[in-house]
Amino acid sequence: MEERILWSRGYRHVAGIDEVGRGCLAGPVAAAAVILPPDWKPDGLRDSKLLKPEVRRRLDLEIRAHALAWAIAFVGPELIDRINILQATLLASTLAAARLPVRPDALLLDAVSLPEVPVHQRVLVSADRLCASVAAASVIAKVARDRLMEEYDILYPGYDLARNKGYAAPEHRAGLDVHGLSPIHRLSFALCRNREQMSLWQDAGADATGDVDEVDRTDDFEAPSGIDRRPL
Repeated sequence: MEERILWSRGYRHVAGIDEVGRGCLAGPVAAAAVILPPDWKPDGLRDSKLLKPEVRRRLDLEIRAHALAWAIAFVGPELIDRINILQATLLASTLAAARLPVRPDALLLDAVSLPEVPVHQRVLVSADRLCASVAAASVIAKVARDRLMEEYDILYPGYDLARNKGYAAPEHRAGLDVHGLSPIHRLSFALCRNREQMSLWQDAGADATGDVDEVDRTDDFEAPSGIDRRPL
């Protein structure tokens, strides 16, 4: 376990960080940071993508109860469109690290570093399969984001968000064809951008004056209920 290497070198509070939702067409990108105690690891912990939903939910409760510290951050679709998904992912990860109630003295990260966080960082490929704390972060980030997307499915029906969680599943793409874009879709992503352009062209053709109204989208992302409401 990579944490043990850092603990043996004198680092006490090693935080694993991971993100979910990077490739979605809708909703925020979410990142979590987790500091695990050296003497505890939950049974069955692994990369969240390899776990069944009921196992993720069980582990989520265990991690929150036993971790020395954990935090979650979201960056919404408006800001993703403004700064691009890579920068939004780095921002969410940086915010999660900053929100930890225990200050980390080292970070374990999957493939990227966080230049704004002035602590020792170890960057690994597939860190969620090598580091318990990164796997734990992937679990709580995914459970939180999945719950959010299930709430969005009620607010914006027709895209099957409760099941596809905003990814480009066939039912989601079919919903875009029928309903167009919702306020939580990422306009900078190709499938959404193409549909926005098509909609604008159609509106322009139907408007005798040739004027096209801008798509109304909120600047501030807000989770509808029940979870961390401090995204940027």
